Amino acid sequence: MAEKILIVDDDLETLRLISMMLQKQGYQVVSAKNGVEGLALAASERPDMVVLDIMMPEPDGYQVAKQLRENPQTAPIPIMMFTAKSQLESKVAGYEAGADDYLTKPVHPTELIARIKALFTRSKTRGTGPLLTRRGYVVGVMAAKGGLGVSTLALNLALSYYQKTKAEVIAAEMRPGQGTWAGELGYVQDEGLTNLLSMLAGDITLEDVEKQLTSTTYGIRLLLATPKAADCNRLINSVAQLEVVLFHLFTLGSFFTLDIGTPYTPGLEKMLNMVDELILVTEPQPHSVKRTSQLIGELNTMGFSANKPYSVVINNRVRADMQLSAVQIQEILNLPKTPFIPGVSEQSYQAAMRNIPLGFLQPEGIYMQQINEIAAQYAARLRNEKYSSAGFNPARV
Repeated sequence: MAEKILIVDDDLETLRLISMMLQKQGYQVVSAKNGVEGLALAASERPDMVVLDIMMPEPDGYQVAKQLRENPQTAPIPIMMFTAKSQLESKVAGYEAGADDYLTKPVHPTELIARIKALFTRSKTRGTGPLLTRRGYVVGVMAAKGGLGVSTLALNLALSYYQKTKAEVIAAEMRPGQGTWAGELGYVQDEGLTNLLSMLAGDITLEDVEKQLTSTTYGIRLLLATPKAADCNRLINSVAQLEVVLFHLFTLGSFFTLDIGTPYTPGLEKMLNMVDELILVTEPQPHSVKRTSQLIGELNTMGFSANKPYSVVINNRVRADMQLSAVQIQEILNLPKTPFIPGVSEQSYQAAMRNIPLGFLQPEGIYMQQINEIAAQYAARLRNEKYSSAGFNPARV
């Protein structure tokens, strides 16, 4: 049976033209000239997709999308917003209201049909439920300064979580011009993040983001950044693009780790606002722990809500007689528990020489034992909890 598409638009000419185009492609079409009629038809006709204008008398397109998502009967229906509102704020508001795709008028009929077909494909391959409202759980990893092992932790945590759950896992380098994973793992193509941030924010689509992900033999996908300083300088102001990329990215999997780096990463406020929780990496040195304590005190001024959970992981790479104890660090940071990850410099060297992740060199080694424990806590909690529930408790690690 042909797929049924509901078009909601107060412009009668638009309704007529789109209906003709879609019918020529073999789709069934029902149409509504305002939001009230659109909501009624969505409930009675149970369309396979809704193509929705924004600028209509109340309820407008945003309100219609929200009501469709709030109704269990219509919540799974894919929604494409098709509107003349091309500003970034309008696009973001559309996704927040529950849209799965956003297309601006005018558009060539070929592109409209292509986007509708692509949205149908995504809705079928990703199962039931609204696409962009089925947002994965996002863990940001950062440190008060560089060189503390943030990238290694973000990558291996993603690998460990995948090994335990076989879920759709994505690890993303969010530092343009400062990427390391491609070089460490032997990948030639490392321009995924650069390509996306080089686009106009309003042009970035879900397909664009998915196309820039690198598949791996380890089961996870990666969004890679180049190690080119020129990219860092050129893309330092691409914050609007970054926000759109993250909106799309977080719908493509169920668990994400972000290599955020340091507090000086461009777009930090946007990232901290969008992550579900944060892991801060430090080392058992007085100055590093002090800077970590200062960073914790500043998080709420950087976009990280005080209601979100965070934890601290200590990457221990120095001699035992030249470091702070766990108790001392816990007192300084005022945390009940601060897991130690032991240094494994020899294994890190061997992994780099073989272009494989540290976790695959020694999956049961002392380093991965701690990473696996953290991943197990996420897997156990997220298996039965909604992503909006209470966050990761570092005391349980």
